[in-house]
Amino acid sequence: MGSLLPGLEGRVRRGGLAVLATAAASAVVPLIAVPAAALGQGRGGDHLTVVVRHAGAGRDGTYELFCHPDGGHHPDVRGACQKLDEQTQWGRDLFAPVPPGTICSMISGGPATARVTGTWAGRPVDASYDRNNGCEIDRWNRMVPLLPKLG
Repeated sequence: MGSLLPGLEGRVRRGGLAVLATAAASAVVPLIAVPAAALGQGRGGDHLTVVVRHAGAGRDGTYELFCHPDGGHHPDVRGACQKLDEQTQWGRDLFAPVPPGTICSMISGGPATARVTGTWAGRPVDASYDRNNGCEIDRWNRMVPLLPKLG
């Protein structure tokens, strides 16, 4: 759509319901209406449930996070949404597990676990996290502040 209808995406994201009319030579292209819900905005869009266990007092619990617009009862809604936005790349699973066969240092980061479920960037999410080795610790740390910062 980008080359045929330049600027539509930005207008739709800002306006909720966008109507675009363009003229090509002497022909008029019909109006296109795109509801915000079709683009994953609002409460039907980016929504994650984060369940943290064995991370310690003040960190354990179940948290709801909404982004675009930001909301929920996560301890750092704005920071978590911003971090996820920064790391989101086309064609890359932001929540992917450590690839099989990866060589990881055998260091323990403690008993903390987390599970993240929901929808991010229009895709379903069901990811589990722990801190059982260096690779898993690094994977967890890349998700802070979505996941709690641990020492």
